[in-house]
Amino acid sequence: QVQLVQSGGGWVQAGGSLRLSCAAHGSIINAMAWYRQPPGQQRELVADITPGSSTYYADSVKGRFTMSRDNAKNTVYLQMNNLRPEDTAVYYCKTTISWRDFWGQGTQVTVSS
Repeated sequence: QVQLVQSGGGWVQAGGSLRLSCAAHGSIINAMAWYRQPPGQQRELVADITPGSSTYYADSVKGRFTMSRDNAKNTVYLQMNNLRPEDTAVYYCKTTISWRDFWGQGTQVTVSS
């Protein structure tokens, strides 16, 4: 069993930056991902990272967002720069262990124009 606890997020003006954190408790994390769900839309993959820190980014965030991990702290991060109003969403971290998905509690990110 693993519990993912998110922190960070909030409100920022367009062009600003925020950093999200996701700490895993109860298990060593392997691959991790960040998803987001804009208002009235489906949840979508934003970025993911392998145990070896190889990363993938959705085209919409490439060059602006950076996902990283600190294995000693069992924590992953999402640094979000040059934020846009269309980045407004609830952000979730996720990991999969033994074919079961575990999600963080979600963090609201609001970007005003």
